[in-house]
Amino acid sequence: MNADFTHLHLHTQYSLLDGAIRLDPLFKAAAEDKMEAVAITDHGNMFGVLDFYHKAKEHGIQPILGCEVYLAPGSRNMKSAPFNANNEVAPYAVSRSGMHHLILLAMNELGYHNLCKIVSIGYLEGFYYRPRVDKEILERYAEGLIATSACLKGEVASQCLMGDMDRARRAAEWYYKVFRGRFYLELQNNGVPQQMVVNQRYQELAEDTGIPLLATADCHYLKKEDAFTQEVLMAIQTGQVIEDPSSHHMVSEEFYFKSQAKMKEEFAFCPQAIANTIEVTKACQFEFKLKDDKGRQIYHFPKFDPPAGKTLEQMLCENSRVALQERFGDLEALRGSVFSEEERKLYAERLEKELTVINDMGFAVTTSLLRTLLATQNSMESPSGPAVARVRAVLSLTCFALPTWIPHRARLALRTFLNPERVSLPDFDVDFCMEKRDQMIRYVTEKYGEECVAQITFGKLQARGVLRDVRRVLGFAPLK
Repeated sequence: MNADFTHLHLHTQYSLLDGAIRLDPLFKAAAEDKMEAVAITDHGNMFGVLDFYHKAKEHGIQPILGCEVYLAPGSRNMKSAPFNANNEVAPYAVSRSGMHHLILLAMNELGYHNLCKIVSIGYLEGFYYRPRVDKEILERYAEGLIATSACLKGEVASQCLMGDMDRARRAAEWYYKVFRGRFYLELQNNGVPQQMVVNQRYQELAEDTGIPLLATADCHYLKKEDAFTQEVLMAIQTGQVIEDPSSHHMVSEEFYFKSQAKMKEEFAFCPQAIANTIEVTKACQFEFKLKDDKGRQIYHFPKFDPPAGKTLEQMLCENSRVALQERFGDLEALRGSVFSEEERKLYAERLEKELTVINDMGFAVTTSLLRTLLATQNSMESPSGPAVARVRAVLSLTCFALPTWIPHRARLALRTFLNPERVSLPDFDVDFCMEKRDQMIRYVTEKYGEECVAQITFGKLQARGVLRDVRRVLGFAPLK
C-alpha cells in the first residue's frame, strides 16, 4: 500500500442522530488525500454497509465493514439496569450507564457473517434502549473479526479512568485472548482531558501485555467546522436545548475526518499506532459477491419445491398454460361470447414468449412468488392499489391473479416488467389493502417461515422535521 494511514473508527449518517458524515463527500475527501481504505463503524447497526461498500468502490477506495457494538454490563438478557440515554450520546462522554462500546471489523466472509449475527442478536435478544450484546456472544462469533477498544465508553478505557489498572489489564487480556491476538487499544488525540489519561495508560498496558496500539480519530463529522452541526444532531436525540449558540462551548472539535498528514503529526509520539492501521487494512479483505462467474447479478430468492422430476421452470410453464385456459373460460362467461381460435392463438404465443424471457433471465422464482402473492390477495378479495398496474402487463401473472383482465387488450408491453436487454430484478410493488394486510403478512410468514419475512422501515430526517427539531434545539418558538 502507498497510503500511510487508514481511518478505522468512523460514524456515517447511518449512526442516527449522531454521525454527520455523508458518503459522497467522505469518499471525495478520502480520494483527495490519497487514502486507500476507510472503515464504517456506525453505532449498533449495519444499515449503511452496502451503500458504503458501493460508494467506496465507485471512488476506488477499499471499504472496511464494521460496527461499534454496545456491550451489556452483564447478560444481554438482563434489562433492568438503570439507564440514562444522555450518557451514551456524545463521543467524548464517559460511560456511566453500565454499557460499554467495542469496535468490530470484518476481515473476511466468515467475519462479515459473524458480525451480522452479533448485530442482529443485539436487536433481537439484547435490546434495552440500545441493541446490546454480551461477552458470551463475542466468544461465540469472534472468528474472522478484529476488535478495538473503542472510545472512552470502552470497557478497558472505563477501568483505566477509574484507576483500576488490574481490572483494565484483565479486560484487555480477555479481548486479546477471545479475538486470538486481533485486539487493539485505540489511541485518540481529541483534546478531551480524560482521553489523554487513557492514552498514557494504554501505552503502559501495551508495554506490559504486548497488546498493540491503534491510532483513530473516532470521526463523527467530515470537517472541523462541522462540529456544531453534530452537537445539534445529538441535542435532537436527547431533547436538549442549546440556549445561546454564539456562546455555546463544545468539549472538543476534534472528532473530524483528519488527513493522513494530520494523523501522523498528532501521533508522532507513537508511530507504530499509525503503522498498525495499515496492518489492519491489509487483514480486512472482505468483498461482497454480487455477481456470478458470467457477470450476472446474484439474487437470493425463497425456495420453491417443484414436483419430483420437474424443474421450477417446467412447473411455471405448465401451471401458466392451464391457468390461461381457465382464464379464457372466466372471461367468456363475463363478456357473454367466446374467444376465437385466432385470439386464443395470439394469447398462447404471447404466454410462451413471456415464459421464455422469464426463464432465460432466471426469474422463474420471482414470477412464482409474485403469482402466489397476487393469487392469494385475489382469493381474499383484497383490493389492489395502483402499483398493480405494472403486473397487468404480464400475462403469466394475470392468468393467476386478475380474473377479469388480459393484458393484450390494453396493449401493455412485457418490457414494462422485464427487459431482456437489461438483466435486473423486476421492479414490482404490491399494495395490500389496510383491512387485509395483516392476513397477507400472516400468510406469507406461515408459508415461507418467520426467518424469511421482514417488514423493513428506515427513518431519515426530512426537511420539515429538520426545521422543527433544529428550531427547538436552538431555542426558537415552534413554527405555527
